[in-house]
Amino acid sequence: MKTIKIPSADHPITIEPSAGRVRVLAGGKLIADSRNALTLRESDYAPVQYIPRADVDMTLLARTDNATYCPYKGDAAYYSIAAGGERAVNAVWTYEAPYEAVAAIKDHLAFYPNRVDEIEHGPG
Repeated sequence: MKTIKIPSADHPITIEPSAGRVRVLAGGKLIADSRNALTLRESDYAPVQYIPRADVDMTLLARTDNATYCPYKGDAAYYSIAAGGERAVNAVWTYEAPYEAVAAIKDHLAFYPNRVDEIEHGPG
């Protein structure tokens, strides 16, 4: 049985619209380009950009068998970016059925910054 935890003052999670535009590049290709991304801030971790699936070129991603579990968010599924080579294996994650406290990230993808060329976040 998996433990489900609710965000609290001891482990806060906030989700809000990202300001401006978020673009992800890997292997010299534009993987994602969104003005509708969400910024998830969890405890003392670095903020993460969650990009709507509709703003990601899913043809450049390949689903993998990798899976992880977060007691605050649920089960995560993973994708690799073929154009990114070996370092882009399992570079992308998504919560397809996130827990209610973070339901806003459903149908969004997140990228490990060290497994892609760049995650641009700025005006525009």
